[in-house]
Amino acid sequence: MPDSLLVEDRGPVRILTMNRPDKLNALNTELTQALVDALTEADKDSAVRVVVLTGAGRGFCAGADLKEFSSLTAANPEMVRMRAELTWRLQALLPQLSKPVIAAARGPAVGGGAGLVAGADLAIASDTLKFGYPELKHGIVAALVMTGLTRAMGRKAAFETLAMKKLLTAAEARAAGVLNAVVEDDALLDTAIAMAEDIATVDPVAMQATKELFYRTAEAPYDEAMRAGRDVNQIMRSFGGAR
Repeated sequence: MPDSLLVEDRGPVRILTMNRPDKLNALNTELTQALVDALTEADKDSAVRVVVLTGAGRGFCAGADLKEFSSLTAANPEMVRMRAELTWRLQALLPQLSKPVIAAARGPAVGGGAGLVAGADLAIASDTLKFGYPELKHGIVAALVMTGLTRAMGRKAAFETLAMKKLLTAAEARAAGVLNAVVEDDALLDTAIAMAEDIATVDPVAMQATKELFYRTAEAPYDEAMRAGRDVNQIMRSFGGAR
């Protein structure tokens, strides 16, 4: 992995730390690709049960690195396409992984960074969090992070956050359903790791089936969701784990 992403294992928990603290861990092409690669690798590693995603320094992630925008213009359509494809891959990847991902966020988590918090399976923040989508301030659209926000918050609250360009405090993000817990800043990573270690005690086959079924049923019509649950129930009974 490049220096922009740090990888550490603590038993069955893999910690991925975005490491551009001087840029508030803004997502340039290198860091975005490194995250895609590291998340994919963690999902394939049988020794890894849970992934914790966090940021170095005082911020989680300030979204896209605006310095790269100068080259992402109509004059470079292939570069624009490739960057959009890479951003889409990262934001779409979290729910597709077979293993749970916990975001541990402090300070700014905006734009693409907010998308990572909203898209993670679980999210913990310190009381320093500032969460939001300022894209409209710059005349652009939060296109690739909108789906995760809407599913985390619900339609009305999500549209308000986008349209009003609001930066939510940790307490407000928790109340809106984006966060599972808010903790003091110095307890953030330890809390996330403790949660990950607890999840890691679960049978990995059952956890994978739980996550896959969760996302299949979350947006499906009721009858389709129930049939999916029936199918997984029958499969998992062969492992002696389903109820």
